[in-house]
Amino acid sequence: MRVVTISATYGTAGGEIGPAVAERLGLPFVDRAIPSAVARQLGCTLEEALAHDDRAERGLGRLIFGAMRLPTVAFGGVDMYVPGAMPHAPEEFVRHAERMMRETARERGGVFLGRAGALVLAGEPGALHVRLDAPLPRRVRRAAALAGTDEDEARRVVDDNDRARAAYWRHFYRADPADPRHYHLVVDSTTIPVPACVELIVLASTALD
Repeated sequence: MRVVTISATYGTAGGEIGPAVAERLGLPFVDRAIPSAVARQLGCTLEEALAHDDRAERGLGRLIFGAMRLPTVAFGGVDMYVPGAMPHAPEEFVRHAERMMRETARERGGVFLGRAGALVLAGEPGALHVRLDAPLPRRVRRAAALAGTDEDEARRVVDDNDRARAAYWRHFYRADPADPRHYHLVVDSTTIPVPACVELIVLASTALD
């Protein structure tokens, strides 16, 4: 099955590029379907599951980052999450999400956005791992334009998301999402137009056949 993972920093149009690549390749776009499936297995609601999601503004990544700033919480330890704030331990949620990702990749293939897909699906034969990234000022300008806010506010949101996603990778995988060794293709989608980025990823994926 064809598999593409996309790691996208905030402001690089990952939410636009991922579905477009999936459509071009005739694959499912695996995004919110994972929290829904995991929620059923864990017996918690979709809203609770989304609150753990590393892509959500109030998601697991932000919770981890918040825990790092609490003097009574040992980041990296078993008590890194705030007791009572989550119905299930973050590690349990992430392990279930990983299993769903692997099952989907092997049964149907797909384009996977986020959740450290390049690491979780690193062993899948023929998988293409992509990183969308760009210099901070260009990501801030794009984020401000999309949200209709000033660049100071956009910079805060971008910084928070960068820290959150890096914390997610560090805590669960002891890895850096910016390390190019995790990817076959790294693209600056703030300079290269989105349609061209889609074309590059599709071409690279089909070249692995």
